[in-house]
Amino acid sequence: MSFSDRIHCDPKILSGKPVIKGSRLAVSFILELLESGDTLDEIAREYKVSIDDIKACIEYARFALESDHLLSKSGN
Repeated sequence: MSFSDRIHCDPKILSGKPVIKGSRLAVSFILELLESGDTLDEIAREYKVSIDDIKACIEYARFALESDHLLSKSGN
C-alpha cells in the first residue's frame, strides 16, 4: 500500500496541508508527536488512526524530502 491511499490534500481541509484521509490530522502533526517521543501505538489509540496511517505519514515525509516537489513549490 502506498501513502497515497492514506494521505490526502484538499484545499478545503487545513489549507491544503497533507492529512490522514478522513481526518483533520496533518502529517506534520503526526511527525511532531513522533518527534516528541510518542509511540505508534499511543498515537493510534489517542487519535483513533491506524498504525498504517501513521506509517503512511512517515512515508509521505520521506517522499517529499527526496523529491524536488517541495523546492519547486517555493520557487527555489
